[in-house]
Amino acid sequence: MTFADELERWLESDDGKTLGAMERLFAEKTFATTIFFLMFVPALPLPTGGVTVLFETMAMVVAAQMVLGRRTLWLPERWKDRELGELTTARAIPFMARWVRRFERFSRPRAAPLFDRRWTLRILGLLLMALAIASALAPPFSGLDTVPAVGAVIVALSIILEDVVVLAVGVVVGLIGIGIILAIGAAFLDLVGRLL
Repeated sequence: MTFADELERWLESDDGKTLGAMERLFAEKTFATTIFFLMFVPALPLPTGGVTVLFETMAMVVAAQMVLGRRTLWLPERWKDRELGELTTARAIPFMARWVRRFERFSRPRAAPLFDRRWTLRILGLLLMALAIASALAPPFSGLDTVPAVGAVIVALSIILEDVVVLAVGVVVGLIGIGIILAIGAAFLDLVGRLL
């Protein structure tokens, strides 16, 4: 069964639609799945009025646990037990499942054992944390948070699919996003310096 199938089956089940329920469902892939969900919203090219910083902060907390080598996800109880909401379950998750299916068409396990190694997951946790931080630090209302967030979504998906090619795509997209933010930030500081 594919990841997209699992998502759709979960939506159709009577289980509560919470992060805690998702953790029980996806077990060893919980960290990647949670980051995938959290960074998907900032990855959408939509005006969010800065609300995405909350998702990016939660993603940083989850990625930090990957870096520390935790085997189980720790979240505050209020985050774990909070329902994802009708909008998320009725629209966002089905949209995510369709998006995931596109990757699943060409993806297959490539270098899969790499994704079972603790040191690999720690390095990927650092990368995901860096992408979440870059996304959060992007100027609000600029849309610049989208590219590093897309990179984070693809990296998380590579862990779920155990595909090093998808990982490479995510790393490239994420680094481009960070580069754009740094270049525009440097240009802005240069402009301010000239004006002062």
